[in-house]
Amino acid sequence: MTARTEELVHPKQEPTFLPLTVGVARSAATEQADLGRREPAGEVWRRAEEADSAAAGCWAALLGGCDSAERKSLPARLSALAEATTGYVGQRWWLGHGSALRRRVAEAQLRINDAVREGDGAEFAEAFVGYDQAIATAVVSVQSRLESPTP
Repeated sequence: MTARTEELVHPKQEPTFLPLTVGVARSAATEQADLGRREPAGEVWRRAEEADSAAAGCWAALLGGCDSAERKSLPARLSALAEATTGYVGQRWWLGHGSALRRRVAEAQLRINDAVREGDGAEFAEAFVGYDQAIATAVVSVQSRLESPTP
């Protein structure tokens, strides 16, 4: 087997659970840095990377039927990401126009926490899809508001 074939068969990448959130947060943070501004998008990106890493470790523990530090730390990582997102989108927006997304984040986070406690990998993966979509949509909504011209 060639090195390239080996790489295709056995990728050296961990599973990712927050691809949308990591991507849009990275993009927003990079854009803000290019403009010479230090905004909370960098904090969202950092927290998303931490939560994604913890989720990958938790996933491995769920598949192996064992306990891990990530299983214990994941709820706090998800809460930190939600808090960073609140700081980025603004509490007023998050409680107003973004309230449906905020509820989706909270519901998905509860499902994830329940899945971790119960060792339910399928529920874990499914709940992460909703969590990722809701957080990423909130981050993108801020970008849209910043880019739209004011009347």
